[in-house]
Amino acid sequence: MQWQNLSFNQLNANTLYDILKLRVDVFVVEQACAYPELDDKDRHPETLHLMGLSPQGELLAYARVLPPGLSYPEASIGRVVISPAGRGQGLATPLMQNAIDAALSTWPAAGIQIGAQDYLKSFYQKLGFSACSEMYLEDGIPHIDMRYQPK
Repeated sequence: MQWQNLSFNQLNANTLYDILKLRVDVFVVEQACAYPELDDKDRHPETLHLMGLSPQGELLAYARVLPPGLSYPEASIGRVVISPAGRGQGLATPLMQNAIDAALSTWPAAGIQIGAQDYLKSFYQKLGFSACSEMYLEDGIPHIDMRYQPK
């Protein structure tokens, strides 16, 4: 697996297309959730686009790392997704570990907060996150806010 962490301006048109297609295919189509996928946070100059690519260059894993103050007072990790072709390969944990490392190295004093799908709460707890809200619905899907607590 090759990991790349790029700003919006470093993405070429084909890479951006692959990212947006994966996110729409999973979050809008597969999860049957109509919501504004393009929210202008992708283009923020400090946003990082973390990609896990196969040896052939296929996008298998993606996460968006947002700077403090854009979604939460802390840095944030979102749009966490594994492509159908990448599922079952154990990519979710290294994807999140890379995203956590990127956030902590870029904004070391900011902390990290996420809005996680509620069914993934135990996955995120194993990575060091703890719940900081009650369950709420976001676009009809149960979510919970969680903060990273370094081990």
